[in-house]
Amino acid sequence: MRLVIFTEPQQGASHDDLRKVAQTAEASGYDGFFRSDHYVTMGGDGRPGPSDAWLTLAALAVQTSRIRLGTLVTSATFRLPGPLAVAVAQADQMSGGRIEFGLGGGWFEAEHTAYGIPFPPVGERFDRLEEQLEIITGLWSTPVGSTYDFQGKYYQLNDSPALPKPAQSPRPPVIVGGHGKKRTPALAARYADEFNVPFSKISDVAPTFQRVRAASEAIGRTALPTFSAAAVLCVGRDDAEVRRRAAAIGREVEEMRENGGVVGTPAEAVEIIEAYRAAGASRLFLQVLDLSDLDHIELVAAEVASKL
Repeated sequence: MRLVIFTEPQQGASHDDLRKVAQTAEASGYDGFFRSDHYVTMGGDGRPGPSDAWLTLAALAVQTSRIRLGTLVTSATFRLPGPLAVAVAQADQMSGGRIEFGLGGGWFEAEHTAYGIPFPPVGERFDRLEEQLEIITGLWSTPVGSTYDFQGKYYQLNDSPALPKPAQSPRPPVIVGGHGKKRTPALAARYADEFNVPFSKISDVAPTFQRVRAASEAIGRTALPTFSAAAVLCVGRDDAEVRRRAAAIGREVEEMRENGGVVGTPAEAVEIIEAYRAAGASRLFLQVLDLSDLDHIELVAAEVASKL
């Protein structure tokens, strides 16, 4: 089981906070450092304010050396697909080929109205997501010296030089995730290198993966996406430390456990992660909400990851 540290900077984080977490995760042996892509806090004042996900990752590309870097997930409503393909490819070059690209349809209306971003109905958001996935992967896979064209309902590209190219070939891994029962599995089957189930009861994880398997079979895809999940992290050396960490992030221990969180002592965390493995996940994104608590990250590396 590969473990990734996943952060929510919209809740309040400077770049220095994120750098310290990413470098601690790298030094501790984690597989990746990922961040959300949001512009408005979902509780609290969010100070010092939102940060752009791809600016963050570009900076971390040169401030780290080994760890994988990515979004879970960028919203297709935020950026046009052509410039987004350029930005992600450039970040991949800067990192030496360590970028992973998560893309979703967008869901949080408040951040759109707060920053003047159009927020179309859910059906249109899925349509735009599908076009963006096709365009971005198409741009990256176009041979050097050739051009790329696309005529869709929402986006049209003509004679694009399809540059720059990412460092990774044929492209950075593409992550699609969510709980949808029809369009999400279909998009994952067609475009995703990895499918992620975010913040679910563990009993719901395997059936969600199965929908992606069925969608892949329906289009004749035999090499399935990697399967992963995301869960809040709250681990302590004893129950008192667990509850102290839960209080620091404004969560209840029992609530987090009921909803698939990796919560408890290191031994309990190992059991929970093994349950995710049994459900079919080969990578787990651990949501760290207190970015000042670097000891938390180091504890899980030393006492949990080492026992998987």
